Amino acid sequence: MEIPEINELRALCEELGEKRLVAEIEAFIRMSEGLESKKGKEFIEVSLLGFAEGILVSLRRKHPEDERISGLLMKVSTRRAKLDRMFKKPDIPFLEE
Repeated sequence: MEIPEINELRALCEELGEKRLVAEIEAFIRMSEGLESKKGKEFIEVSLLGFAEGILVSLRRKHPEDERISGLLMKVSTRRAKLDRMFKKPDIPFLEE
């Protein structure tokens, strides 16, 4: 599964020397790809983007001066929120008397 934001995160982690995080990202992708046929592509994308969002929050704390992290975090959060809306159940309207 190709998700541009995940590829950007992987490249950013490599540039920052976060090799352990690159390995964790790869492992999470492999695990998620096995669930794609059961859960659906969009569900897996939301999961991967949520995982990426968590990594980026941690990276931002570790490298607060790096604007690339904040920019990618904003991009990932926006896309995840948009996809996440697809899985939200609509509110049930209360009967008014």
